[in-house]
Amino acid sequence: MKRYRDVILIAIVLVAISAILYTMHYFTFHDPHHIFIYMLGDLAFLPLEVLIVGIVVERILSHREIEERLQKLNMVVGAFYSEVGNRLMTSLMDATSWKNDFINIVNVNINWKDADFKKARHSLESLTPPQFENIDLTALKVFLVSKRPFMLALIENPNLLEHERFTDLLLAVFHLTEELE
Repeated sequence: MKRYRDVILIAIVLVAISAILYTMHYFTFHDPHHIFIYMLGDLAFLPLEVLIVGIVVERILSHREIEERLQKLNMVVGAFYSEVGNRLMTSLMDATSWKNDFINIVNVNINWKDADFKKARHSLESLTPPQFENIDLTALKVFLVSKRPFMLALIENPNLLEHERFTDLLLAVFHLTEELE
């Protein structure tokens, strides 16, 4: 309610300033016809001002807010891979028989285009599911359990609601940790 009270107070102050300025104009020039012509012109232009300010500026601010949220989300994802993801992927990749095939398919470089990423994804989907023959489950369990507080802090981040894939990945890592325990 306080927010609306502030808006109402600002509106009253602005209308009062406008009335004072129109009164000063009247007493200076004694021309009410001129005042009402320009007041009507200003009122006629008011819907366009609302359109410009209300819609265009709102979209600019909304776009900026979305960019800021995505930047924060990228920082969260980067923190996950720095703390947990890279070591987890290394452990899992070292335990598979198709590590070299995977590396050959996903040899990303700066010249890759969208088509290259799609081709790599298709190639990965066509591989047989990996078999984890040489995995040290005890070491993996110790590592994941030690990172649980960090991952819990990540899952509490409200920005993750917008990134469903990463949230699913984080939940899968939690599930893996529980299964190893």
